[in-house]
Amino acid sequence: MLDKYHVILASNSPRRRELLAGLGVDFEVRTLPGIDESYPSDLKRGDIPLYIAKEKADAYRSKIGNNDLVITADTIVWLDGEVLGKPVERDEAIMMLKKLSGRTHQVYTGVALTTKNWQRSFSVETHVRFAPLKEENIIFYVDYYRPFDKAGAYGVQEWIGYIGVEGLEGSYYNVMGLPVQRLFKEIEKIEQSGL
Repeated sequence: MLDKYHVILASNSPRRRELLAGLGVDFEVRTLPGIDESYPSDLKRGDIPLYIAKEKADAYRSKIGNNDLVITADTIVWLDGEVLGKPVERDEAIMMLKKLSGRTHQVYTGVALTTKNWQRSFSVETHVRFAPLKEENIIFYVDYYRPFDKAGAYGVQEWIGYIGVEGLEGSYYNVMGLPVQRLFKEIEKIEQSGL
């Protein structure tokens, strides 16, 4: 797949690396420091990570060659009209998990596939339902797993996901940070279109 391109995954996320490798795509990981991840305040839901994924892609455009294809992504957790991003410290992570406890929230991932000449982008939504979480379990998870690099302060593939996630509607891999089923469909479209 994508044999005519040198694929660059622009992400430090080990989960995204694992998921993209699982599709059988050959790629290089390349990241740029200090990319602005702010977004206009009027954006909601899936438009937020889609905007950020495109902004990340724009930072690479001047640094890529003609046969490079850059994959950028961003994931947010959305609860009651509020974005739960990556927690800065322990207390914020604990607070986020308390908010998610016993509730259903949405996870949105925006993805952009970008070359010097074109860009395809999309966002994917998954609904995640958490069982009520005991405070001691939240504290154990935060102290042991230190989920400060994860939107909403949790990894669905980690201990808190094992004990807390009652149900999922949509892509499980989207919650991990890369909706690989949809990404595969987009790659097929690129190949079929001859881009």
